[in-house]
Amino acid sequence: MPQPPLPPLPRRRTARRTPAAPARVTPRSPTAVLAAVLTSVLALGAAAPAGAAAPTGEAGNPYAGARGYVNPEWSARAAAEPGGEAVAGQPTAVWLDEIADIGGRGDAMGLRDHLDAALAQNAGLVQLVLYDLPGRDCERENPSGELGPAELDRYKREFVDPTAGILADPDYADLRIAAVVEPNSLPRLITNTGSAWNATFTCETVKENGAYVQGVGYALAELGALPNVHPYLDISHHGLLGWEENRDAAARLLYETAARADAVDLVRGVTTNVADYSVLHEEHFGADDTVNGVHVRQSRWVDWNPHVDEVPYALAFRDELVRLGFGRDLGVVVDTSRNGWGGPGRPAGPGPRNGSVDDYVDGSRLDRRISLGNWCNQDGAGLGERPAAAPEPGIDAYAWIKNPGISDGTGEPSPVDVRPHQPMCDPAYGRPPRGSSTPSGAVPGAPPAGEWFPAYFRMLLANAWPPLP
Repeated sequence: MPQPPLPPLPRRRTARRTPAAPARVTPRSPTAVLAAVLTSVLALGAAAPAGAAAPTGEAGNPYAGARGYVNPEWSARAAAEPGGEAVAGQPTAVWLDEIADIGGRGDAMGLRDHLDAALAQNAGLVQLVLYDLPGRDCERENPSGELGPAELDRYKREFVDPTAGILADPDYADLRIAAVVEPNSLPRLITNTGSAWNATFTCETVKENGAYVQGVGYALAELGALPNVHPYLDISHHGLLGWEENRDAAARLLYETAARADAVDLVRGVTTNVADYSVLHEEHFGADDTVNGVHVRQSRWVDWNPHVDEVPYALAFRDELVRLGFGRDLGVVVDTSRNGWGGPGRPAGPGPRNGSVDDYVDGSRLDRRISLGNWCNQDGAGLGERPAAAPEPGIDAYAWIKNPGISDGTGEPSPVDVRPHQPMCDPAYGRPPRGSSTPSGAVPGAPPAGEWFPAYFRMLLANAWPPLP
C-alpha cells in the first residue's frame, strides 16, 4: 500500500525559483535497475515509515522520520560479499563526481534512475554528493577531477544546472534531498595555500581565480532554491581544521561563500568526516588529560589540536558558523561509514600513565591510523555506527556518505587508468609532515578510485564497531 508523502520541512525563507523540469531520461539498464531495487526494498526490513512525522525538537532535520534510500548498486555489491548481507540494506549516498554520472555511464544508474528507485522503495530521503569542482582534489599530488581549474562555467552549466533541473521535477517533490556540496574543497583553500608546508599550485590557482568559492556558492543557491533540497556544506574533519586558527579561518570562508551567493539561509547544515576515519568520541582519553604533568596536546598524535575526536569538533565549528550569521538550527551530519576501528587492535581502556604522553595517547586512541592526515584505504578501519537520525544532541544524523568498499584510489601508476594514481594510496609511500617521514597506512592492491574493492569491504565488515551480529 503506498505510504503518504513526508511532511514538508520548515525553511528559513521561501525558495527563489523552481527550474523547469527537463525531458525525462530513459534508465540505462531497466531490467537490472528494477531487480536491484526490488532486492533493496526487501532488505529494508524494519526501516522507519516514509511518512512518519518529525520527532519533537527535530523540525528542519531532513533525516528525522525519513526512510533513507538504499543505493541498489552499492547494496548488490555488499550483499555479494561474505557477511555483507548484514549491512546491504543500509542507506548510502549517491555520488556525482563527473558530469556523466548525472545521466549514467554505461549500465550505471543516473540521477533520475536513483530518484525513481527511491520512489519505488517508498524512501523519503536521498543523500546526494556533488563532487566535481574545477580543479577538484587540489591538495593531491595528482588531482583527479575531470574539470580543469579554469572550467567554472562548465561546472555551472553542465554539472550543477542539469542536477538542479532533475531535482526540480515535480515527480520528486515528496523526496527530501540531503545534498552534500563539494566535500573537502573549501577547507583546502585554508590548509593548502600560502605559506603552508603542503601548499600546492592547483590550490593556489583555484583560490586566486575563485573557482571553489564561486562554484560552491552557485551550487548552494541553485539547489537550495528547491523546497525539498537541503544543502550541507563540508567542514572536513578535526585532523585538518581542529586547530583554532584553521577552524576560524575556514568558518569565515564558508560564511563568506554562502553570503556572496545570497544562500546563507538556504544552508541546512554541515557535514564532517566525509570519506574519512575520525572516531565520533575518543572513549579512553580526552583533550584535557595530562600525563606526569605533560598535556596530551603535546603528544605527536594530537599535536596541539584542541580536538581529539569528531563530534566535539563539529559542534564547535557549528557554533562558530552560527556566531558568524548562519541560522541557530544549523545541523551536523557525521560520516560514520569507516570510523568504527573495531577488531583486535581496538584498545579496551586507557594507555599507560607511567610512561610518556605519547605512550598514553597511542595506547588509548581508538583511531589507529599512523597519522591523522592519512586518507587512502586505511588499514585496520571498520564500519562505524549504522546510519541513524538525531543520534545525539546537535547531530542531524550519522550517515554512510562514503559507500563502504569503494576504493579511495590506487598507488599503482598505469597509463590506462582513467583516474590518476595517488602516491598516498601506495602502502610504501612516505611523506614529510612537519619534518618526519610517515607511511601512508594504505591497504595494498587497491583498484582506482571509485571502483569496488572487495578485500577492503571484507576488512571493514570484520572490524565493524559496534560489531555486526
